[in-house]
Amino acid sequence: MNTTRSGRPALTRPDGSPLRVLVVDDDPDLAEVLSGALRYEGWEVRTAGDGGAALAEARELMPDAVVLDVMLPDTDGFAVLRTLHSVKPDVCVLFLTARDAVEDRIAGITAGGDDYVTKPFSLEEVVARLRGLLRRAGMARQQEEGPRMAVGDLVMDEEAREVTRGGELIELSPTEFELLRFLMRNPRRVLSKAQILDRVWSYDFGGQAHVVELYISYLRKKVDVGREPMIHTVRGAGYVLKPVGR
Repeated sequence: MNTTRSGRPALTRPDGSPLRVLVVDDDPDLAEVLSGALRYEGWEVRTAGDGGAALAEARELMPDAVVLDVMLPDTDGFAVLRTLHSVKPDVCVLFLTARDAVEDRIAGITAGGDDYVTKPFSLEEVVARLRGLLRRAGMARQQEEGPRMAVGDLVMDEEAREVTRGGELIELSPTEFELLRFLMRNPRRVLSKAQILDRVWSYDFGGQAHVVELYISYLRKKVDVGREPMIHTVRGAGYVLKPVGR
């Protein structure tokens, strides 16, 4: 297993090259600390101190993810994001904000951001959220992962990001795909909601374990509908994926 210096499984782009991340913050000290933490993951990182510089760097780097401060000297992060999406529509964006109002969170997500953290934050949290965003978007893979898995008649091609059951293609969202991958990597093993949150979402949702129940229900409708079920609830313990009849 390939790991980073932090001991986490190494994440790369699907072709094995380093992930590309742009850090945009007008505080040069904070930008440098964030950049160091991301380079520690083995990623290629660049920084920008305002919106204009951010867009210039983005056009050259074509980043997989952007860590973007909401408040910038020449504009705001929401305006930068709109232009970023015209440069690279599939870029993952993690907002940094000193504001904690619900309307600011909604504005960030509505503008097309994928997640946000409120200052002050821990570097571990920023790294964990970025790793989760990149995996769910299909822009990163763990280096030790193989391209194909099978549990019974359920087959996942990780490189093609395709899932079939009994030869029938199943369409999954990025989060559903990541959840199913975790279940398939642990067949017959009961996984708790806390374990699933930690692996699939990469950080604690503050006790909002109902998000796991919601996505398990989505998966069941796609994987088990009209067939013998493979996804089972173990009351009080969690969920388990098992081949039919075994």
